[in-house]
Amino acid sequence: MTTEAIDIEALINQIAADAREASLILANSPTKQKNAAIIKLAELIEQNVDSLKAENAKDLSAAYENGITQAMLKRLELSDRMFSDMLAGARQVTELPDPLGETLETYQHPQGFSIEKVRVPIGVIGIIYESRPNVTVDCAILCLKSGNASVLRGGKEAYHTNIALAKLVTQALEESGLPPKASQFIPTKDRSALNTLLKLDDKVQCIIPRGGEGLIRFVAEHSHIPVIKHFDGICNIYADKELDISQAKELVVNAKCQKPSVCNAAENLIIHGSVAEIALPEIAIALRDEGVELRADSKATTILENARIESIAAEDDDWKTEYLDLVLSIKIVDSLDEAIAFINRYGSSHSDCILTTDKTAAERFLNGVDSATVYWNVSTRFTDGFEFGLGAEIGISTDKLHARGPMGLRELCSYKFKIVGTGQIKT
Repeated sequence: MTTEAIDIEALINQIAADAREASLILANSPTKQKNAAIIKLAELIEQNVDSLKAENAKDLSAAYENGITQAMLKRLELSDRMFSDMLAGARQVTELPDPLGETLETYQHPQGFSIEKVRVPIGVIGIIYESRPNVTVDCAILCLKSGNASVLRGGKEAYHTNIALAKLVTQALEESGLPPKASQFIPTKDRSALNTLLKLDDKVQCIIPRGGEGLIRFVAEHSHIPVIKHFDGICNIYADKELDISQAKELVVNAKCQKPSVCNAAENLIIHGSVAEIALPEIAIALRDEGVELRADSKATTILENARIESIAAEDDDWKTEYLDLVLSIKIVDSLDEAIAFINRYGSSHSDCILTTDKTAAERFLNGVDSATVYWNVSTRFTDGFEFGLGAEIGISTDKLHARGPMGLRELCSYKFKIVGTGQIKT
């Protein structure tokens, strides 16, 4: 083991130990004090926009030189919209009820003592993420409000931006009288830091990875700590036979093109065969106008060729590919049941939508598709903690245990049982 590796191991152990100590204080900190720290952070971000953009420019320049795609550059850019969303999310989180101490269930035992189930923090949460620097702020404030300490490990491509944002988080905690170690950013790009963190199950209670499938599978395979996973965002839109074509065209274009580099963007379009010859050319033209590359099955290819619209033959791997770019696969099906089966086979249990005017078909879809979020005539782009009224999100879970879908304050809590009696003993 090298000296550098020993130093990194010691560093990560100290960060985790400090986080554990801070979490015990934070778990019992007043809501007013936690909200004050979040408001202070928003103020500090507003006061430091220029310096934050300067640090972000360093990351963008390095990423560009390394040949990163335009879609990924957009994820990395600390844009005015991203600033606006961070600030709005922070302020919305302060307005949400504090989940801690909320009574979930009560039970009166036959022997006369009471049992109360209440929300408590998880403890120390490690968040591993790539590209988007706003995650540093979103995760810090959600963990803070829910009484959890956070250990943040951002991607090397956003290193300078993340360091700058993390310093503001520390400053906000200090100025609000909360433990500054309640949110810490791991200040190294060395991968051994992640390997060390994943083994510290005596100090860290939960790991949440946010990023590509490679990162998430690595974390899931190597972590000694429970992991809440979000694999691919392979989102599907199904255009049913009872279709408002004008509405469908707008929704498909929005779901694919509004921001193609995010996990809730549509990757597959499925169309009922009875409306495909009319609906597909109109939708395809709108997509081509936005620069979308179409990958079509044999039936869709024939329809597009007859309409003189260019496409590429889809292969089986295309149905299960998260493009994160202006690419969309198209499948023609003969029934609603076939569409549901296709989504349950190839989707990633993230976000899927039916476009239809038929309520019965919509209900069958909403109940039959096994995904965290299912939509009826709404763009999949709304799968987001802010849009769901959570203020922000720490991630979107495609798991079924503990949390599913956008994870806000309540999803960052566990629970405990409080038992109060008058001297009862078991006989």
